[in-house]
Amino acid sequence: MNQGILCCRRYAPPAMPRPVYLDYHATTPVDPRVLAHMEPYFTERFGNPGSVGHAYGWEARDAVEAARAQLAQLIGAAPREIVFTSGATESNNLALRGTAERTRGRHIVSVKTEHRSVLDPLARLQRRGFDVTLLDVIQAPHPVAGLLDLDRLRHALRPDTFLVSVMLANNEIGAIQPLAELARICHDRGILVHCDATQAVGKLPVHVDDLGVDLMSFTAHKIYGPKGIGALYVRHRPPVPLQPQIDGGGQERGRRSGTLNVPGIVGFARALELCLEELPAEAPRLATLRNRLFDRLAAALPETQLNGPALDQPAVRLAGNLNVSIPRVEGDALLAALRDVAVSSGSACTSADPEPSHVLRALGVQEAWVRASLRFGLGRFTTEADVDFAAAYVAEQVERLRAHAL
Repeated sequence: MNQGILCCRRYAPPAMPRPVYLDYHATTPVDPRVLAHMEPYFTERFGNPGSVGHAYGWEARDAVEAARAQLAQLIGAAPREIVFTSGATESNNLALRGTAERTRGRHIVSVKTEHRSVLDPLARLQRRGFDVTLLDVIQAPHPVAGLLDLDRLRHALRPDTFLVSVMLANNEIGAIQPLAELARICHDRGILVHCDATQAVGKLPVHVDDLGVDLMSFTAHKIYGPKGIGALYVRHRPPVPLQPQIDGGGQERGRRSGTLNVPGIVGFARALELCLEELPAEAPRLATLRNRLFDRLAAALPETQLNGPALDQPAVRLAGNLNVSIPRVEGDALLAALRDVAVSSGSACTSADPEPSHVLRALGVQEAWVRASLRFGLGRFTTEADVDFAAAYVAEQVERLRAHAL
């Protein structure tokens, strides 16, 4: 036997304790019940749904269509209105660029606090000659900081506006936007509405007719499903014009080519089903834990500032979201010190960008407080013990860093 391999095996370091996970906005673990539902489609039922000439393909196709129907029913859509993608980023790109390429309008309206998977495609469209207006939100420290002022939206709309894109629930501050009223304003002027509902689906009751949206992006890995599978709701009546962004096999009624991820699709549907079954009990549980975490942080570190809407307004803030700034300590240094708690300083999708949170900047939070921010995301497997440990541990590390800075 190779001696190097033997040495590595003999002297492998012991497994380190896992940090307490409080970053559920970045991703979630796959629920064991979801994994069990997916497993047969990796091994026994591994067919390609596009293989129409034999039983393996038929079996996979039937599984996909059953999952499509289930997902559609859970959000109040028709099965033909669900387009499977690789995730919410692709769904957002397909919605924004796909509609822009099939319209005569030249103006799009969105919000400064949107996710980068909306802002970056809009910047690309702007470089191609489209006009893009990014709206301000209600500023901190207002109790509904982060929400869109609908009068501001009304004043921004123009005769050539063809699309408004606003996320339902913000991934950093948990702000829940008034989508239904926004959609009525837009539809009165014949304007399409796209909604990035990545952080909302499975955490809020989401029904596309109640919201009035024409396009809606969502994904599985935020709701205890697998990574690599998402969906775009595309309203069928009246039809939404959509130019495909991926060509190849003509799958998904020609709207998104590519071999379908069968295990991911069946897991997606099961994950959302479980979330909605458990939502009536889960949302208040998470809100209670979130408030307990904030109260303990504020008691230990009295200067702690809440970012985003007030915690006592469940209609405008996600139950499991907490974003705070802790002054007199650098956020990057604090994040590096928190080895036993997994949290973030913003969106996981912008971790390669060293710039501070564009969301907190858009709220008018002063630069020093933006750089001293932490985002906590609580989820299905978060316990009271996790919250208590995290609050005490963060306070301990803050005091240690402050002492070393003297």
